[in-house]
Amino acid sequence: MDYSQLALEKHRAWKGKIRVEAACPITNTEELSTAYTPGVAAPCLAIRDNPDLSYTYTRRGDLVAVVTDGTAVLGLGDIGPEAGMPVMEGKCALFKKFGNVDAFPLCIRSKDPDEIVRTIELLAGSFGGINLEDIAAPRCFEIEEKLKQRLDIPVFHDDQHGTAVVTAAALLNALRVVSKAPSDVRVVVNGAGAAGTACTKLLLDLGIKQVIVCDRQGALVPGLAGMTPAQEALAAITNPQKKSGTLADVLCGADVLMGFSAPHCVTGDMVRSMAPDAIVFACANPTPEITPEEALSAGARIVGTGRSDTPNQINNLLAFPGIFRGALDVRAREINEAMKVAAAYALADLIEPSQRSETNIIPSVFDPRVAPAVAKAVAQAARTSGVARV
Repeated sequence: MDYSQLALEKHRAWKGKIRVEAACPITNTEELSTAYTPGVAAPCLAIRDNPDLSYTYTRRGDLVAVVTDGTAVLGLGDIGPEAGMPVMEGKCALFKKFGNVDAFPLCIRSKDPDEIVRTIELLAGSFGGINLEDIAAPRCFEIEEKLKQRLDIPVFHDDQHGTAVVTAAALLNALRVVSKAPSDVRVVVNGAGAAGTACTKLLLDLGIKQVIVCDRQGALVPGLAGMTPAQEALAAITNPQKKSGTLADVLCGADVLMGFSAPHCVTGDMVRSMAPDAIVFACANPTPEITPEEALSAGARIVGTGRSDTPNQINNLLAFPGIFRGALDVRAREINEAMKVAAAYALADLIEPSQRSETNIIPSVFDPRVAPAVAKAVAQAARTSGVARV
């Protein structure tokens, strides 16, 4: 099927994938006076005296802003905020369909991190959470960090953390299938952008001690020339044996490869050099670092990609609706590491031990259990870690 042509036809017919609908009846004078003036003054004054009542008297507590600057839209690169709007609308539709979370797209005409941060900060009183989307690295790190410092509502960069949660869940089950403990394996992460960075940090939180991150210049080690500040920070907390060299060099003997990089940058010989029962997650989209067929023929036991037409799809749609649903349900101040770890385990545990196999390590995005299970785990983790307000 030619999805490109079909998408153009459907988007022209849809004229947008989301709608704003009234939740209150306005069919007579009494209803009008209650929903609007003069009756609306009462909730306004109540919120003036206690801004937290905005969660009670408005939709704020179920409304997320999906924000982009259009600089890293899908695999299309810097196409601008208006061109990113179809993706942001799609993300909002997914929030509603899978998490029953209302979401609204905000496409900002700026590449200045401080300007973007200030814009979101000024609008934050209208929302219960902020989902950053398709913002290029390293700008995305700065924007997220500054917003976390300034806002008292969850800020979540889905390209980073949603991908990390789903990848971690898939890895937990893959390791169960091959009977390896997280603390015993060596993982190589190829790509030190948004997804690779967040995934690396979550792996460390899961107790994986040996993680090596590679980028264009090779394995990240302290002092390596050409690193960004974000990469320098990664080098400081990873690669405990300070291995240097190319991806091929450090992949030799590794148990796991996670790719968040570029098409066809991994060869069959590289996979053959890995440890027995190797796990390969080739997540570059739409074309992975190595095809599943080639990785399997080279000796990999378990392979996952970001594609829906192969087994073990690593899709952040499994994470963000439930994560935000859980965070909003307890009015969390933030989405912290404990909540992400809880989400990863909740996803992994949906696959029963008897069902786990080389081709079944992660639930389907259409499994109706996913969002409720993730939401419940995230809400509980928020309470336990002290960031829940209700």
